[in-house]
This record gives sequence, C-alpha cells and structure tokens, in this order.
Amino acid sequence: MDLHSGRFYWQTTYPNSTRYQELDEDIKCDVLIIGAGSSGAQCAYLLSEQDLDVVVVDKRRIGAGSTCVNTALLQYLGDKMLFELVNTFGEEAAIQHTKLCEEAIKDIEKTSLKMDIDPEFFWRDSLYYASDKEGVENLRKEYAFLQKHQFKVDLLSENQISERYPFKKQSALYLYNDGEINPYKYNHGLLQLAHKNGVRIFENTKISEKSFTNENTTFFTENGHRIKSRYVIIAAGYEGLEFKQEKNSVVTSSYAVITNQVESFNDWHKRTLIWETARPYIYMRTTKDNRIIIGGLDDNTSFPEERDSKIIHKKDKLIEEFNKLFPRIEVYPEYYLGAFYGGTHDGLPMIGEYEEFPNCYFLFAYGDNGLVYSSVLAKIIKEVITKEVSPTRGLYHQERLSV
Repeated sequence: MDLHSGRFYWQTTYPNSTRYQELDEDIKCDVLIIGAGSSGAQCAYLLSEQDLDVVVVDKRRIGAGSTCVNTALLQYLGDKMLFELVNTFGEEAAIQHTKLCEEAIKDIEKTSLKMDIDPEFFWRDSLYYASDKEGVENLRKEYAFLQKHQFKVDLLSENQISERYPFKKQSALYLYNDGEINPYKYNHGLLQLAHKNGVRIFENTKISEKSFTNENTTFFTENGHRIKSRYVIIAAGYEGLEFKQEKNSVVTSSYAVITNQVESFNDWHKRTLIWETARPYIYMRTTKDNRIIIGGLDDNTSFPEERDSKIIHKKDKLIEEFNKLFPRIEVYPEYYLGAFYGGTHDGLPMIGEYEEFPNCYFLFAYGDNGLVYSSVLAKIIKEVITKEVSPTRGLYHQERLSV
C-alpha cells in the first residue's frame, strides 16, 4: 500500500535510529508479530515482560510506515464524540472505552520514562471548540457525560476562551491531562526495550504466504524462510486489510503541515492541543523543538495519485486556517504530507479474530487516536494470549460481542 507522500519530519529528529537485520533463516517462536509500527511495538514491549519467545517482522525499516506520519496527539476523546458512542454502544461501554483511553495515556507516559531515548512525551490539556451552533449543542451533550463520570473538564464560554486565546469561539471544552509525543522515537524506544528483554526483531522481512495446523501457524517470508509460531498478532496498520478485509473499516486520506520553529507561544495558552467539532476538522499541537503540527482536512480519497495531487493545496489551506486562529504567530510549512487514514464506521478500534486465521489476532487501531488505541488493544491481546481472557475483549472484538 502506498501509505504516504511528502516531506517528512519525525525521522529528522532521530536520524541514527537502530537498525535490525533481515531474517535469513527458518525460526520458531511463541508469538509472531507482523508489523513493527506503533501497534506491533507496543505488543512486543508488553509481551517481552512475559515468559514468551517473541519475534517481530516488518517489511520496511522500523517506523517507516504510518508511524512516521502520525501526528501523535494523545487524547481520550475521539473522532466520534462520546455522546455518539453512548447512542451506539450504550453508556457503560462508551464510558469504559473512554476510561481505557485515559489510562492508556498514563501507560504511555510511564513507558516513556523507561527508555534510553527521549520520546518527547508531554502532558497537554486540550481545547475542543465548537465550530458552529450544532457544535455548541454537541459540546453540551459531551460535557454532561464527562462531568457525570468525573472526567476533569471545563465548559468554557466565549469570554473565557478569549481570555486565553487570540480568537473567539462561542463554546469549548477544556480537557485536562491529554498529551503529545514523538511517535517515531517512541516506536524505536519500545522496540529497544523489547529487544533488551529478548525479543527478536527483523526489518525488511516481508510476509508472503501462510499455513495453519491445529498446533502452529507458519508464515513464509518473500525470501522463502519459515516462521512457525503458536500465536500471531497482525499489527500491520492499514495494510492489515491486505491480509483480511474488514467490513467495519474505512480508509480515507488526511493531510498535515509541520512548520518552522516558532520563537514565542505567548498567544497559545499552555500550548494546548486544539481541535474542533466540525467534520472534517482541523487540529494542531506543538513539538519539543517549537514547531507546530497542523493537520486535518480529511477527504474520502482512497487512491494515492488523487491524494498526492491535493497535498500542495491542502498544505496552503492548513496554514490559512492556522492564521485565522493565531494571526500573530508567523509560520510557514517546512514539512508537509498526505497519508492514508483508517477509521471504523462505528467509531471504535477493533481486535479481529477470524475462523480462517486460527490463533491470529488482528490489531486494527483505526481512528484519529491510533497510538492510544494501539496501547489499549495491545494490553488486551497480551491478556488474551497469557491469561486466555480479558474483561474488555468483547468491547473491541470485530463482532462487538459485548453490545
């Protein structure tokens, strides 16, 4: 899959990243993880703490898939609003999902502190503003559920917003304890921790065929080597759909700009994450080296040629939208890109288990909050493999067994 195009930023922050060899022999293991991006790396790290022989393979360099274009806002609310999830899944399930995402951000911060490299994790609050009158009402609904279940959030008035920011919006949620991270460094840091714990990692190792028996699964590499494993986690991001088409998934396109380094954020209250109720929406965050990431303007383009033809226009439009909010911050695009973006029709990520793939778990961390979703789903899959049970497995199963 032609995942992305453009001028990329994250790799420049860690140019001498660790390299791993290509698989050049037949091997056996307890767990094979296909994909070494965010989802695969989090699975590898969690399983490395268990008494298991774990192998990770990726057809590219580590972090060269969707991870290198992940804008990495860490939020517990998602593209589909909480009150909408309540309408679809019921209040108990929707709140359970939101609390799991909140806990995942804490887990990401704890893991970051164990790394030899700095993955640039920062706690950030979020401003979620109403784009129109409908957005004002939606934020009221959202606030009611968040307050009822004791999430730390304020509902700001127009005056309160203007006191903190150089723009006017009728209403906004101010959410505490979200975060941001460098996804490329975090990806490498996770795999370094896993590797220290004995996980074998192979780059440039493409899977081409598979076979199943009652006891083992065998995957074959493009170069003819066999990997025999008891369990398999397919954590291949959007390319997981090349193994198994999933009816609940949808792949579209998204765009982002990374600006020059900015001298001052005096106009930007606490360097909060910022996003809006409009769909498609604009979002933004800052980086450790004082750049601004502006993303969004998603569209239904699913052909790479069409996506790429829009990058320049989208780049200019994203800068224009930023200037409407922060006219005194001078920015220009140093990096910009277009990339495929995966979501689900019902708004939750998925763990896929299919009869034709025995002992295989598909990790579909699809949605705007992919890194957080990866953390949630990786923990569940670890529980299923090591304990054969997880209390939240049904919530994310592709058949949504608990709802």
